[in-house]
Amino acid sequence: MKVLDRSVLILTTVADGPCTLTELCERTGLPRATAHRLATALEVHRLVTRTADGRWTSGPGLADLTPVTSDLLTDAAAHVLPRLMELTGESVQIYRLTGDTRTCIASMEPPTGLRNTVPVGSRMPLTAGSAGRVMLAFGPEGLAERFLPEAEFSRADLAATREAGWAESIGERDPALASVSAPVRNAAGEMEAVLSISGPVERLTPSPYAAWGREVLDSAELMGRRL
Repeated sequence: MKVLDRSVLILTTVADGPCTLTELCERTGLPRATAHRLATALEVHRLVTRTADGRWTSGPGLADLTPVTSDLLTDAAAHVLPRLMELTGESVQIYRLTGDTRTCIASMEPPTGLRNTVPVGSRMPLTAGSAGRVMLAFGPEGLAERFLPEAEFSRADLAATREAGWAESIGERDPALASVSAPVRNAAGEMEAVLSISGPVERLTPSPYAAWGREVLDSAELMGRRL
């Protein structure tokens, strides 16, 4: 197997979910020294990165390799996010399901004031936050069952999210943040991504949905019509 083949194998493996070096070796069949050398080289180019607990995962550099015009979802976000940010004065994000996490593929934030910063390429858990709730509620069959045991919310919460078509959270992933999210659906009604507004708890309580939920739903629908 050539170096390029091994590098691609590492990229596809971590895209399925974060893993330790030992897990990376087990999943790829590569020797420990080889896996570490290649993963470290890919990290230099931001194609892989490490989570807070040291596991390897996909890096933000991957998004830089994809032209915006080739991605209908990113193109739709470019039309919708600026208006939504200006209307609400809060940070706005688009997340896609990536293995065992959700990855921010587009993000905008107000130029001044207290705000939530989520860089493009950031990977976050599916077990907390309104975007995580929406991902599990409207994601592929079996996804919720895998993550509910570790989630900050319950099966009943996901049922309520499916019925309402949106989710909100206050201090769930970060005690200082609140958010409201809705699915972005394609023409077949399938979830392609999740649109979120997030900001300081003090601005979005007692209900993020009451503050900006209607705007999030309308913007998610508008994005879906562009897919």
